[in-house]
Amino acid sequence: MNPMAASMKDGFSTMDRLVEAAKREGTLTVVGLPRGWVNYADIMDRFSDKYGIKVIGVSPEANSQQEIDAATRLRGSKDAPDVFDLSLDVAVANAKRFAPYKVVGWGDVPDRLKDAKGLWYGVYGGYMSIGYDPRKLSAPASYAALAKPGVSVALPGDPLRTASAFSGVMAASLDGGKVDAARGVDLFARIKRAGMLSQPDRAASVVDWDFLNTARAETSARDDKPAWQVTIPRDAVLASYYVQAISKDAPHPAAARLWEEFLLSDEGQNLYLKAYARPARMEAMEMRGTLDKTAAAKLPAATGNPVVLTVPEQDEAKSYLKTHWSQAVG
Repeated sequence: MNPMAASMKDGFSTMDRLVEAAKREGTLTVVGLPRGWVNYADIMDRFSDKYGIKVIGVSPEANSQQEIDAATRLRGSKDAPDVFDLSLDVAVANAKRFAPYKVVGWGDVPDRLKDAKGLWYGVYGGYMSIGYDPRKLSAPASYAALAKPGVSVALPGDPLRTASAFSGVMAASLDGGKVDAARGVDLFARIKRAGMLSQPDRAASVVDWDFLNTARAETSARDDKPAWQVTIPRDAVLASYYVQAISKDAPHPAAARLWEEFLLSDEGQNLYLKAYARPARMEAMEMRGTLDKTAAAKLPAATGNPVVLTVPEQDEAKSYLKTHWSQAVG
C-alpha cells in the first residue's frame, strides 16, 4: 500500500494500519445517502465487501442541512453519523463540526473544491444541463432559447427550496462567466408568462444536473432512438460538487477515514462516473489513464470553463431570488 501523506494523522501512518483499525471497528454510519443516488448502492456494497465493514444508513432522504441536524440529534448515540455528504454552503457553514483529513489523492482535488485544512473536499458533482425531447425540439443552443414559443420547460422544483432548481436558474443567469440572478429570473418569468413553465414529467425540456438528465436519457431509450437527449449550452457551464466531511464526533473514526479513501480512490471515483456523476479527481485520472473511458464517453460534452459559485455568490443570488422570484414567476 502507498504510505499516507504526513498530514494524515490520528495514529494511522500507513493505509494498511488504517484498514486494520477500520476492520476492528467493523461499522460505518452514513447519513443522507439514498441507495439510488449517484450509484451509492454499488459504492456502499463494494466498500462493505472489500473491507468487511457494515454500512448503516440513517435518514437516507435527508438534505444537507438535515444531515447536520441529524448529527446534532444523534450525538453520543450508536447511530450518530461518521461522515457527511453535503452541499458546499452547508459544509462551509458547519466546518467546526468536522475532523480534518486528507486522503492519498488529496493533491488531485482542485483547490476550489476543498478546504485547505482538509475539513471538507469535493468528491463528485455535475454540470447544469438541458434535457429535451428531440421529437419536439432541436438541441437548445442556449438557455435563452428555452423562451421560444411552444417549448414547455421545467425546473426540478422550486428554486427557493430545491438546490438543483436554484442552480438551474443560476445556469440561465450566466453571462460571460459571471452570474446575474436577475437575468435568470427574467428568463423564467418570460417562460411563465408565455404559459410554457411546466412540470418535469410533462415538459419537453428540463433544466437539471447532467447526471440526472443523462440517466433519464439512458432509461428512456427506445429502439436505439432515445426519446430524451442532453445538451450543455456553450460557454454556460455551471458546475456544482457535493463535498465529504468526517464528523469530529465520529463513533468509527478509522472506518470514516477509510470511507473517504475509498470514495476518492480510482475505484470509487469510477463508480460515481458509472452513474454519470463527474468525479472530483476526473482530470488527474484522465491524465494517468485510470478513468473509465467508456463511462466518461457517455457524459454530455461541455464547452467553456466550468463556473463554480462561491458561497458569497450563492448567498447574494439566493437573497435576490427570495425577493423577486415569487413576484416574477410565482
